[in-house]
Amino acid sequence: MSVLVDVDSDLAALAESRAKAREARRAFEAFRGATQQDVDAIVRAMAAAGTAAAEELARLAVDETGYGVYEDKILKNKFNTIFVAASMLPMRTIGVLWVDERNRMTAIGSPMGVIAGVIPVTNPTSTVLFKCMAAVKAGNAIVCAPHPRAARCCSRAAEVMAVAAERAGAPRGLVSCLSNVTLQATAELMRHPDVALVMATGGPGMVRAAYSSGKPTLAVGAGNVPVYIHRSVRDVREAALMAITSKAFDNGTACVAEQSIVLDEPIADAALAAFGTQGVLFLAPPEQERLAAILFSERGELRAEAVGLSAKELARRVGIVAPMDCKVLGAQLAEVGPTHPLSREILGPVLSFYRTPDQDAGLRKCRDILEFGGEGHTLGLHCESDDVISAFSALPAGRIVINTPTLFGGMGFSCATDPSFMLGTGTWSGSIVSDNVTPLHLINIKRIAHEARSWRSIYAPNMGL
Repeated sequence: MSVLVDVDSDLAALAESRAKAREARRAFEAFRGATQQDVDAIVRAMAAAGTAAAEELARLAVDETGYGVYEDKILKNKFNTIFVAASMLPMRTIGVLWVDERNRMTAIGSPMGVIAGVIPVTNPTSTVLFKCMAAVKAGNAIVCAPHPRAARCCSRAAEVMAVAAERAGAPRGLVSCLSNVTLQATAELMRHPDVALVMATGGPGMVRAAYSSGKPTLAVGAGNVPVYIHRSVRDVREAALMAITSKAFDNGTACVAEQSIVLDEPIADAALAAFGTQGVLFLAPPEQERLAAILFSERGELRAEAVGLSAKELARRVGIVAPMDCKVLGAQLAEVGPTHPLSREILGPVLSFYRTPDQDAGLRKCRDILEFGGEGHTLGLHCESDDVISAFSALPAGRIVINTPTLFGGMGFSCATDPSFMLGTGTWSGSIVSDNVTPLHLINIKRIAHEARSWRSIYAPNMGL
C-alpha cells in the first residue's frame, strides 16, 4: 500500500510540474506587451511585499531547514527586496534599451518566456525573492522549484511575490512555486517545452541536472573562497573582523563568504592574534580531525546535517566548550587537497588558515584553494599595494574584492559589483556567465540596424576603410 502511495505522490508531483509550466506560459503570453512602466510598477509592489514579509519568511526558513540565523536571514531577504530591487528598477529591460544614432542601430529588449528557478536549501526565501523579481523585471514568468527541505518556506515566499504581482496587474500564474517537490518533478520542470531558461542555484548534483536539461542554463559553481592578507594591509585587526563577520553571517551558508585565510608571514602572528581576540576559536589537530569527520562523509561530501550550524554547536559536537564570544572555528593548515578536508568549501562558520613566506607563495596557495572547488567564484585581498592587486588579478576568480568582506563585496553591497543573489562563476567552473546575474541576463536583445555604410564597399580596396 505504501508503494502505491509513493507512486501516486510521484505522479502528482510530475503532474503539478507540467501544469505549473503550462500555466506560467499562458500568463507570460498575457503579460507579453506590458510596458516598462507596467513592469516596474509590478516589481515595486513585489519588493514592498517582500520587505513586509522579511521576518515571517526568515522564521519559516530557519524553522523548516534548521540552517542559519534568523536575524541574518531577515537581512538577506531585505537585501534583495530593498537594495537589489533599487538596483533593478532603473534598468531598461522592455522595448528600446539604447540607441546608437551614429551607427543607426537600436537595441530592443525582449523577454525570454518561462524561467525555471531552482532554489537552494541554504538561502531559500531570499533566493525566491531575488529570482521572482528579476524574472518579472525582465518581462518573464517564473516557476520556482525549491529544495525538498525548503518547500514550505519557498512556497510562502513565492506566494507573497505572486499576490503582490497580481494585485499590481500581473496575470495569474506569472509567479508560482512547486508544492509537491521531488527531484524528478524539478527535472521535469527544467525539461518542459514551455520553459525557456533555467536559473539554478544549489548543490553540484542539481547544477549538473540543470545543465543536462537541454535548456539554456544560468548556474553557479562552488565557492571555496580564499582571502590573502598582505604585509601592506592597513589594519590587520579590521581585516580579521571583516572575515569573521562575513563567515559568521547566517552561520556561513553563503558560498561567497571567506573560506580560507592566507597570511603573508610578516603579519601572520598579528593576524592570528586579531582573529583569536575577535571570535575565532582555533582547534588543535585532533579537534580538526573530529570536526572534519562531522562535516564531511568518507567520500568528501559535505554532510547535510552539519550545514549552517553555529560555531558553538560545532564545537560541542567536536567535544569542546567554546567561549561565549566564539563566532567561527579556525584550523591552521599546511596543505590544500582531498587529504585535508577542512581546505574544502564549508557551508558553516569554519575558516582555514595558511602562512606563506611571501607574495608569490601566497598567490600559489590562493590558486590551489580556487582549484580545489572554487574556480571562477571569488577572491579577497587585504592590501594597499597596486602591484599585489595586479598580480592576484590573474587568478581564476570572477570577483576580486579589495579590503572588504567577500560576502558583502561579492554580492554587490560594499563593492560596486552588480547587486545580486546569484553569482556566476564563468567557464572556469562550467558556467556560461561570470557576472553577478541581473535582469539583463534574462532578456534577449534584438538589434534593429540600418545600413551604416555602403554594402558595395566590401569590394573596394581595404573594404572602404
